[in-house]
Amino acid sequence: MQPNAWFYMEEPPLSRAGFIVLSVIMAFFTIPAIVLNGTVIIVSLMHKQLRQPLNYALVNMAAADLGTAMTGGVLSVVNNAQGYFSLGRTGCVVEGFTVSLCGVTSLCTVALIAVERMFVVCKPLGQITFQKKHAVGGIVLSWLWSLAWNLPPLFGWGRYDLEGVGTNCAPDWHNTDPNNVSYLIAYFAVCFAFPLTLILVSYAKLLWTLHQVSKMACVEGGAVAKGEMKVASMVILMVLSFLVAWLPYAGLAMFVVCRPDAKIHPLVGSLPVYLAKSSTAYNPIIYILLNKQFRKYAVPFLLCRKEMVEEDEASEATTTVEAVSINKVAPS
Repeated sequence: MQPNAWFYMEEPPLSRAGFIVLSVIMAFFTIPAIVLNGTVIIVSLMHKQLRQPLNYALVNMAAADLGTAMTGGVLSVVNNAQGYFSLGRTGCVVEGFTVSLCGVTSLCTVALIAVERMFVVCKPLGQITFQKKHAVGGIVLSWLWSLAWNLPPLFGWGRYDLEGVGTNCAPDWHNTDPNNVSYLIAYFAVCFAFPLTLILVSYAKLLWTLHQVSKMACVEGGAVAKGEMKVASMVILMVLSFLVAWLPYAGLAMFVVCRPDAKIHPLVGSLPVYLAKSSTAYNPIIYILLNKQFRKYAVPFLLCRKEMVEEDEASEATTTVEAVSINKVAPS
C-alpha cells in the first residue's frame, strides 16, 4: 500500500499517466512563478528606483506568490510525479498552512493594490496621498490578517487535510464536524469575501472614474494623466486574473461545505486547486510586461545582462511618489 494509505481507502483516483500529466502542468506554472517572482524581488532590492509605494505592494505579492510556488507548487509537482502525497500527516498540515498563509496574503495584497489605485485615481479623501508608510502598514496587516486566520487549525478549530486527487493539502472542506464547518464559514467570510468586497468596490469606483475621464477628460480641474490610466488598467488586469484563478476554487469549496453529501470526482475537485496555484505565474508577467520600470531592470536581469539604458537622474529627481509608479508604465 502507498505511503498515503491514510487518504486512499480504495484505488487511487487517477491512473499513473493522469498523475504525470498533472505534474507536468504544475511544473509548467511553478517554474516560471519561481523565476519571475524571484526576479521581481531581487531587482527591487537592487534598484532603489523601484522602491515606491505601489511597488512595495507588488513585491509583497511576489513574495507571497513565491512562497506558494516554493511549497504548494513544488510539492504538487513532486507528489503528482510519485502519484501520492509523500510527507505524511505532519507534512500535509505544514503544506496546508503555508500555502493558505501565502494565498490569503496574496489576496489581501490584491485588495491593497486595488484600494491604493482607487485612492490615487479617484481621490475620495481629497489630496490625501498613498505614501510609503501606508504601503508598509498594509503589507504588515496583510500578513498578520492571514496568519491570524490560518493558525486556528493548528490549535483545534478547523483542520488541514488532503484534497482533490490526494497530492496536496488545504483546509478540510469535506469534514462536516460543526467545529470544522464553523471555522470554514468564518474563514471564507474574512479571508475571501471581505477582501473580494474591497476589491470589487475599489474596482467599480476605478472603472466609473475611468469611464468619466474618457467622456469628460477632466478630474479635479485638469486632464488625468495617460500613464495614470494605464497603471489603473494594469491593476484591473491583475484583479481580473486573480479572480479568474481563485473564484472557481472558492466557489467549489463553499459548495462542498453547503452540500457535504455531493459526489464530486477527485479530478474535478483538483482542477480549481491547480488553477488557483497557477495564479502565482500571472501577476509577475503582467507587471513586468506592463510596467516600464520593472521591465527595464527585470528583462536584462533574466537575460544575465546589464541595464540596456542608463537611468535618467534628473527625471527621477522630479518625479512624485505616485508619478513614479504611474508615468513609468509602458504602452499596452
